[in-house]
Amino acid sequence: MSNDQKKQIAILGSTGSIGTQALEVISENDSLFEVYALTANNNVDLLIEQVRKFQPEMVAIGNEDHYHALKSALSDLPIKVFAGTDSIAQVAEMQPIDMVLTAMVGYSGLKPTINAIKAGKKIALANKETLVVAGELICELATKYNAPIIPVDSEHSAIFQCLAGEGNNPIEKLILTASGGPFRTKSMHELESVTSAQALKHPNWDMGAKITIDSASMMNKGFEIIEAKWLFGVTPDQIQVVVHPQSIIHSMVQFADGSIKAQLGMPDMKLPIQYAMTYPDRLKTNFQRFDFDLCSQFTFEKPDLERFRNLAFAYYAMDKGGNMPCILNAANEIVVAEFLKNKIGFLQMSDIIEDVMAKAEFIAKPTYDDYVKTDTFVRIKTKELIK
Repeated sequence: MSNDQKKQIAILGSTGSIGTQALEVISENDSLFEVYALTANNNVDLLIEQVRKFQPEMVAIGNEDHYHALKSALSDLPIKVFAGTDSIAQVAEMQPIDMVLTAMVGYSGLKPTINAIKAGKKIALANKETLVVAGELICELATKYNAPIIPVDSEHSAIFQCLAGEGNNPIEKLILTASGGPFRTKSMHELESVTSAQALKHPNWDMGAKITIDSASMMNKGFEIIEAKWLFGVTPDQIQVVVHPQSIIHSMVQFADGSIKAQLGMPDMKLPIQYAMTYPDRLKTNFQRFDFDLCSQFTFEKPDLERFRNLAFAYYAMDKGGNMPCILNAANEIVVAEFLKNKIGFLQMSDIIEDVMAKAEFIAKPTYDDYVKTDTFVRIKTKELIK
């Protein structure tokens, strides 16, 4: 296959957990894929290493302070180098790109994803905050510009796979599984003193710091239920969360006849990444296989919304709609950053988020500018409450 026939991929957030694994998938299937663009925010050293290996057409670094280091390190290569958040959004709409993998962390993924959608690109969506913050707007744009969105999150990929071939068969319920994180069995008293170092030790998944903390607090699952609402066009009461500590069943779909389809596999993000990049085809892989002989049982539990209030906040935000999920996300990004610096406690994160949700202005029908203003206001308000 010639280079002209290879699928041209842009990876937004190439130095993070999803981005690095996506590059592994591309390396293992280099006859099918070619890296057209790479972007990162701060990790300039790893970005330089990736660019030298994959030789993309262009590269962008979000933090402009790193521009000269990046430009200098790549001066011997014919690669276009850009800097700044606007440049990342512009890279996402470049004409030769076939697919944009949005693997940026948090709210920062919203604008580049919108640009890519408006350019009619196929989106492999790993940035759940894009749909959490502005799900209604994103879905309207995707329909308007005929831009397919294929989920990369393991849970949403599982649902997407379960729905393949089902046509218009009505969905009764989506069942999202959660590992329960490292604090699943801890009491409220114990949760008062847990540290960020403990929270970063996820029992099953290897992820970036922010999403690992979100998993420990169950905010990650909260974001996933909001994302599922928009991706699959269901109502909040059609989304159930079940704690499944083994993390082998990635999610399930219950249909109108009562039957349930589940997608199973080892907890390895390379599988949903590859599926998004090759859909509707499945390529042979050497990924680890699940062995039923080594796992004698699957267990399921109801999530505890008293110990893990963030999940309850997410259900409330999803029901309320408007800019409330945007408020939830912005407050969470700030408290997680402060928790990682050991400036607030684990349970304090939920206390502060609840306070901010009560105080921020609610907008029932937000525009893009409203989302931007909400995000800015909530970050300032959250930092004030922490001080």
